Amino acid sequence: LEKSTDVKLIELCKKAIYKKNPVRFSSLINNSNRAVGTMLSSIIAKKYGLKGLPSDTIQIDFEGSAGQSFGAFLSKGITLRLEGDANDYVGKGLSGGKIIITTQEDDRLVPEKNIIVGNVVLYGAIKGEMYINGKAGERFAVRNSGAKVVVEGIGDHGCEYMTGGRVVILGEVGRNFAAGMSGGLAYVWDKNKRFIKKHNNEMVNLYTVNSKKHEQELKSLIEKHFEYTNSKVAKGILANWKKSLTQFVKVFPKDYQRVLKKDSIFEQPPVYEYD
Repeated sequence: LEKSTDVKLIELCKKAIYKKNPVRFSSLINNSNRAVGTMLSSIIAKKYGLKGLPSDTIQIDFEGSAGQSFGAFLSKGITLRLEGDANDYVGKGLSGGKIIITTQEDDRLVPEKNIIVGNVVLYGAIKGEMYINGKAGERFAVRNSGAKVVVEGIGDHGCEYMTGGRVVILGEVGRNFAAGMSGGLAYVWDKNKRFIKKHNNEMVNLYTVNSKKHEQELKSLIEKHFEYTNSKVAKGILANWKKSLTQFVKVFPKDYQRVLKKDSIFEQPPVYEYD
């Protein structure tokens, strides 16, 4: 894939695009390959709209270091797996597709202690899924309005201006988390009780995960994360679920709460307590 990466992807995916026949193949990738998957997604969007293709119709397994905007605007029906790392803007404008990123098998890095995707991941995402077996940089899930994602740590300004979707963070977060966040939910594994100093409390409240609905939602996302990435962090959390659940903070935007209260479907959960 030295040049015209997406042109080659489109050629390999013709049966899926026009006949909805499942395809799966592998390829190397390097950081000169930018916006991989975007032209392919454009064709699918023009033909099928936001509905896209059935899940996993197109599955592409990459190995290496992806350039900027890997999987940008990815359409439903496309699953991109990357064994390696990626630059900034991964999943920008994600539009129903699925992105799975893990460290390389022979890599000695400890995933949850190393950044494997860059800054501004999932900027403006509207739907879809992402699972990252490692940490992300700054401004994670900014303006996310519908995507679901699991990651094992992020930098500063996470979930800034987020309006929808679900974000699960199985690790530390940087400062100013949830600034301007007005919708969606975030679940942060706060086993070291440090999150209270990291979030911006102007627009969100912190609660325990006490409702069966939210517990099942959280557990399901972590189970998927383990299924797709074989994450040791996810495995440990699930193996000791009862205790782990008490260590999660539910970040609930105040604006979202007001809407639910207006519709009479909001139950006030217990506030998350700090010693």
